[in-house]
Amino acid sequence: MTAERTLRIGTRGSDLALWQARRVAGRIHEALGRPAELVVIATRGDRIQDVAFHKMEGKGFFTKELQRALLDGEVDLVVHSLKDLPTEEPEGLVLAAIPERADPSDLLLARPGLLHAGPADPLGLPEGAVVGTSSLRRAAQVLALRPDLTLQALRGNVPTRVRKLREGRYDAILLAAAGVRRLGLDLGDLETVELPPEVMLPAPGQGALAIETRAGGPVRDLLAALHDGEVARCVTAERRLLQLLGGGCHLPLGCLATPEPDGALRLQAVLGVVDDGVGSARVARVGAVGRDPETVAALCHTALGEALPEAVAP
Repeated sequence: MTAERTLRIGTRGSDLALWQARRVAGRIHEALGRPAELVVIATRGDRIQDVAFHKMEGKGFFTKELQRALLDGEVDLVVHSLKDLPTEEPEGLVLAAIPERADPSDLLLARPGLLHAGPADPLGLPEGAVVGTSSLRRAAQVLALRPDLTLQALRGNVPTRVRKLREGRYDAILLAAAGVRRLGLDLGDLETVELPPEVMLPAPGQGALAIETRAGGPVRDLLAALHDGEVARCVTAERRLLQLLGGGCHLPLGCLATPEPDGALRLQAVLGVVDDGVGSARVARVGAVGRDPETVAALCHTALGEALPEAVAP
């Protein structure tokens, strides 16, 4: 590969995916002085818009086609939302860099004049309100707080979900803060509540980007300049817990790792069991502190197994 060759970045075609890929292209130009171009690739998750995430079979429905293009040499690297990337890396590929992490929290967006948030009710929704989400993780935590709420499936890209709320299909919806803010959406006509970790723990790796490339190739070494080691350490703990639980995007797991002043890692985790038949959920919330990602993940895995054994495989 010559120094002048343009790097081809594989990406999904949603507004958010394109923002993320352009962000990485800009970083490549700034840090490496290399030109880059985007190659849009449709994934199965993009094509299937009328099925809730947890009802879609298998894993990697937002990543497999991107990874196949990478293995076939159609692109030189791909950019993922880390929360969409399965923990098992396909043979021949490597996670070369985790460049940054935005705010990992979730947002609750609601129709104007609807909320009455207070200390006893951090969601602030009226009884029986209809909440849009296709995430079992969010559903479990919401129903554990407010079993009176009605949850309905919500699919589509971020602007589409916000539009559905404005159209009155839901009283409120739940979204990742990072996606909303990266797109710079105008939410002035809606009520917005940022949900702190004690109310809603995010998906493993939420808010972080992941750059994947072929193992052993020259691009891997180039991308090392974009890697953020501290962010990688935190999301490694979160993804290791996900791996220990044997889950994918559909697992009702929320977790967040943060560095302690002494260099240790604190990992908070919540695991839920959702009963679709009665619209209720049970959750177990645990936490652990350790010196490395493997340690805190293992401690949380053990604690979740003790608190909610029916949800943790032996």
